[in-house]
Amino acid sequence: MTARLMLHRGAHDVSRDELVRTVTPERTRTWVPIPHNALLTGVQSALERVGLAVKSESHALGRDGDRYFGLLRVSDNRDVSDFGLTIGVRNSHDQSFPAGVVVGATVFVCDNLSFSGEVKLARKHTVHIGRDLPQLLDAAIGRLGDLRRTQDQRFATYKVRELSDAAAHDLLVQVLDARVLPVTKLPLALEEWRHPRHREFCEGKTAWRLFNAITEASKGCDLQLLPRRTQALHGLLDATCGLTTLAV
Repeated sequence: MTARLMLHRGAHDVSRDELVRTVTPERTRTWVPIPHNALLTGVQSALERVGLAVKSESHALGRDGDRYFGLLRVSDNRDVSDFGLTIGVRNSHDQSFPAGVVVGATVFVCDNLSFSGEVKLARKHTVHIGRDLPQLLDAAIGRLGDLRRTQDQRFATYKVRELSDAAAHDLLVQVLDARVLPVTKLPLALEEWRHPRHREFCEGKTAWRLFNAITEASKGCDLQLLPRRTQALHGLLDATCGLTTLAV
């Protein structure tokens, strides 16, 4: 399965070779842009140092190459069938946002992305970014083990927590209130709850089924909003499942 980007606002898919050829602007006294590919290479090196391998990747550029976003699906060779770790990488050459890394999960059955809350790394393009970035990447990637354990516990609990239709409908209202989904996506989330398109979610009405109904309905939404929206979704479902002490 390939990691896939949901593109919007004029961004387009590019190959790794095209990414390498992207021109990096000249630095100023206070602003120090870094090549998009340099950030990506740094992330991959940090992953290798903790024994993780990139299984698939996808890259996109926007604003004439000034904005970059990439997805890396990674594996530690564990035999896990439900979900895997996904790394989101972004960088800008127009001072629109800092170099950043966000981590999350890909549900293999339907290839849903579920970014896990806060950005693990965000470094402004200022003096010494080249010096600081390797250590920051190692610190961020080093927390993937904790994320994996948290997601293992979270998803295992979601799978056994049964929900009535009334409880699911109430949670969907809370999802709208928390702006996890726009109102236009509610009919799709309801349909996925009532009649899942993937047979793996058809048996038992559980929090896992609702989670996947919501993330399925989220496809096509702004990728940059996924971390905040997923953090809010996990907060709602964790509380319902009695996981209020889980870190997001």
